[in-house]
Amino acid sequence: MSKLSTATKRLLLGRPFRSDTLGHTLLPKRIALPVFASDALSSVAYAPEEIFLVLSVAGLSAYVFTPWIGVAVALVLAVVVASYRQNVHAYPSGGGDYEVATKNLGPTAGLTVGSALMVDYVLTVAVSISSAAANIGSAVPFVAHHKVLFAIAAIVLLTAVNLRGLREAGTAFAIPTYAFMIGMVVMLGWGLVRIFVFGDDVRAESAGFELVAEQSGLTAIAFVFLIARAFSSGCAALTGVEAISNGVPAFRKPKSRNAATTLLMLGGIAIVLLLGMILLANKVGVVIAEHPETQLRGAPDDYRQKTLVAQLAHAVFEGFPLGFVLITVVTALILVLAANTAFNGFPVLASVLAQDRYLPRQLHTRGDRLAFSNGILFLSGVAIVFVWAFDAEVTKLIQLYIVGVFVSFTLSQTGMIRHWTRHLASETDPEQRRRMQRSRIVNTIGLAMTASVLVIVLVTKFAAGAWIAIVAMVAIFGVMKAIHRHYDSVAEELENTEWDGVLPSRTHSIVLVSKLHMPTLRALAYARATRPDTLEAVTVNVDDADTRMLVREWERSDITVPLKVVESPYREITRPVLEYVRRVRRDSPRDVVTVFIPEYVVGHWWEQILHNQSALRLKSRLLFQPGVMVTSVPWQLSSSAHAHAERLDSAPGSVRRGFEEER
Repeated sequence: MSKLSTATKRLLLGRPFRSDTLGHTLLPKRIALPVFASDALSSVAYAPEEIFLVLSVAGLSAYVFTPWIGVAVALVLAVVVASYRQNVHAYPSGGGDYEVATKNLGPTAGLTVGSALMVDYVLTVAVSISSAAANIGSAVPFVAHHKVLFAIAAIVLLTAVNLRGLREAGTAFAIPTYAFMIGMVVMLGWGLVRIFVFGDDVRAESAGFELVAEQSGLTAIAFVFLIARAFSSGCAALTGVEAISNGVPAFRKPKSRNAATTLLMLGGIAIVLLLGMILLANKVGVVIAEHPETQLRGAPDDYRQKTLVAQLAHAVFEGFPLGFVLITVVTALILVLAANTAFNGFPVLASVLAQDRYLPRQLHTRGDRLAFSNGILFLSGVAIVFVWAFDAEVTKLIQLYIVGVFVSFTLSQTGMIRHWTRHLASETDPEQRRRMQRSRIVNTIGLAMTASVLVIVLVTKFAAGAWIAIVAMVAIFGVMKAIHRHYDSVAEELENTEWDGVLPSRTHSIVLVSKLHMPTLRALAYARATRPDTLEAVTVNVDDADTRMLVREWERSDITVPLKVVESPYREITRPVLEYVRRVRRDSPRDVVTVFIPEYVVGHWWEQILHNQSALRLKSRLLFQPGVMVTSVPWQLSSSAHAHAERLDSAPGSVRRGFEEER
């Protein structure tokens, strides 16, 4: 069984990496772009569509505002990219927004950023995968009817790929990410050339439908609110920008410069694709309804609304079905892979938080393949819960989205302004001062922009579902504070407690006995070898006949250690032993009591279920008794020898040679 599980693990994850090979997993810019930027790049697959969906409630005339909303989103994206280029130069250690906020605004601000980003990373996975299911569903009806199943399977697949290690994941994701970028540029370029150069009448399949307004005759205030809500949904295009600042340690040297260059490429490509999508959608007359079954008139009875990308591809590549299929496939792939940004950013952030004692220490360590395996598994598990709870519906999940990322954006820019102000107070070099002043101006503009967007997001999305994300952030914040208090209290107790240096006056050893067999004899021999002041064997009477037989065998043997029988009228084992040990401690408080427990060493998991259960319960209870030491005395059964041989055969060569030399 052990050999099979080891072989399965190696098949799924590959051979383990040595710690000193970590440098070989660092990423060049051509691989780092698809690894860290796939989330932001893929946002063009759903961010423009969400703008159209929100405006659809006011009717077709509201679509006239889509270009202006797109330009506003692109402007915010450009400012945020410029601001984060300052971040990666100032803080290249990988803490990202969390480190910036903690060092400049204090631990509470840093923890707020950490909790916000953790929620946002989870929603990045859920939204991206759900959008992928919707896009594939536009071409494959089976996926449309089983979106939740598809989304969960995709998350599991992503988890397995990322557990194999960062570089392998980046290499696997580079080709589809670049295919998406090329495919989108070709689609947008060819569509606009057909319209503006050749004068073709390119029309979307929904162009002839009438869009019924769900809210007609909106007041000026209500219409402004609708525009603001459409803008906040379009700002989903900004998610993923912060992942590069969190992932700077994964870049090759010079890390900061390579990360800043990758960030610039990300911003340029995302803006071009975002504006191109909105422009082309308006030119071909795409109609996207939030509730197509009631809002679309003139549509066939069996009409199933396709995504914005699918409608554009169908219109541009009319008469060339392969083009439509290729765009649908690469869009679905990039949306699946967009979740990989979170799979790279979340574990690194969790590791930093764990190092600062805000999360369990298990999240700080790397696995066999030098990936943060525990963080990856935790992220995938929570994302699956969100996908299942919201039926993999992008429109539902998007309402929870981007709140966290704009909280971190705003606090990060505030922290950067304080960073530059602090350094300007001590810097005397004129050139460096000019550079710092320019950076502070960029971050100040970034703060004004991101804070404004955060207010708009909170106002327009709170009642629609953003409150769930806020509650989750508050809960995570509270849990991390509690974990930190626990670690601090443990450290204080271990470091500040003074030991009086007084050794115990005597040692009282107890060997627990169930039968007179080889494990018992070994435990008695080992207990004698420790030279205790008092040594006795203790058995619990749960069956009179068995106990009398044990006593007779003990008296006939040449064992000189006295055997005591502890009565158990209710046939318990653990409680009578605990009471007896406590009685010994009360009678001699200065004595240390050592309890020797014979245990079987078995080779198979099912054998472990059949043995050692009483010993496990006893050990777990005795550990809480002050002045009591617990010692397990192993007895290896024959199956354990076979299991050891199997483990030795499956061990790496260097480890196996070490075992052989030792033997």
